[in-house]
Amino acid sequence: MADSYREQLIKDSEFLRNDKRMGTELVDKLVLQLNRIYPQILNDKEARKFRNLGVPTAIRLLELLSHLQGKGEEACYEFYRALHIHAEEVYFSLPTRIRRRETTEPKWTNTADDLREKFVLNDRGPWFFLSCFTVVVGVAFLYYHSEGKGLGNDTRKVLGFTTLGLGTQAKEVLISYIGDCRRK
Repeated sequence: MADSYREQLIKDSEFLRNDKRMGTELVDKLVLQLNRIYPQILNDKEARKFRNLGVPTAIRLLELLSHLQGKGEEACYEFYRALHIHAEEVYFSLPTRIRRRETTEPKWTNTADDLREKFVLNDRGPWFFLSCFTVVVGVAFLYYHSEGKGLGNDTRKVLGFTTLGLGTQAKEVLISYIGDCRRK
């Protein structure tokens, strides 16, 4: 079963405290995000405490992480969310994120079945493609040979039947084409 966000934050706390990217500016952004968007997680008094520049950043971060762990699951989730927004590279380098990625991503296997499955456009096979291509070539052939002479009865019937399987716009185009040829 997956760890709760609180458990993940406990595991990631040491990494976050030792990461040089967790500077004063980033800690302030995280505190402001939690305070402004979720004042129930971090009220104004607590935000001022965690933004006090007289206290070293490492201590403020340690106190913030401890405070959030005490607040519960929602507070820890919102911390991760704020970290993802403001420092994506730190977020994706967290030990719990790396572990989760390794367990959820399948290992790359270079088998023919995997490659074939990855690049399949449809599952109907080559005969479906050939039949569609043949229909298109047949319609183009009929159009090319009947262009200068006007449409004969057979060609009109074929174009009339092709409208059965098409959408309304395509039907209108073919029917108008047949009507134009009759006027000529």
